[in-house]
Amino acid sequence: MKTMHETCYPAPLPKHVAIIMDGNGRWAQQRHRPRLFGHKAGADSVREAVETAREIGVRHLTLYAFSTENWRRPGLEVKGLMTLLKTYLKSELDTMKKNGIRLQCFGQKERLPDDVRKMLDKVIAETEHCSKLRLNLCLSYGSRTEMIELSRRSVGNVHPVS
Repeated sequence: MKTMHETCYPAPLPKHVAIIMDGNGRWAQQRHRPRLFGHKAGADSVREAVETAREIGVRHLTLYAFSTENWRRPGLEVKGLMTLLKTYLKSELDTMKKNGIRLQCFGQKERLPDDVRKMLDKVIAETEHCSKLRLNLCLSYGSRTEMIELSRRSVGNVHPVS
């Protein structure tokens, strides 16, 4: 039996798809709504992207969700984004396990609020055995920070960048 991808798409399917989540706040502002309204809509679209990727056979999906530069946003917006992340992780855990989705996190996880980090660690641990789709969530990431971190590791200094 053909997969959904083989039926609908003649071209080879990429094994890894990456999405930079950007513009949700601007989208909401253009509609005269609060920025967090746009971030919530973005989180809802993540669910659809993850489900579709799994259904058509993508093996790895990377979401660039929160860069190191995002920490400079207003405190209330950052707090709202962290609350949204925690809520999303909690609400999607059972679905991820049922659908074979393994979560991994890249970036400066230690900068996340304790409650968010604990929920993230829980989801990572509970989905470790899943193998249909690997969902890579990039949080508190940045190319400059990653290069500094790589340089420090290469000379033996393994202390994380803060």
